[in-house]
Amino acid sequence: MSAYRINRQNKPLSKAEKAAIVTNESAWTIIHNEEAARETKTERLRKARLAKETSEPLVEKPAGKRPRKSRS
Repeated sequence: MSAYRINRQNKPLSKAEKAAIVTNESAWTIIHNEEAARETKTERLRKARLAKETSEPLVEKPAGKRPRKSRS
């Protein structure tokens, strides 16, 4: 979003307002880049997990011993 879009009344923006706009735009850019990187990583890990699951035979784990109930 540019300063022009925000300043629709054609009033000159103060130095603080310009800095706030730049900071906001930078923050949103970083957030969107991190989101894209996270989605890429998630997709890569999902594909690796599915490939691993299809290559390994399904082995059921033996049932563990149940703890004894204490006599109270």
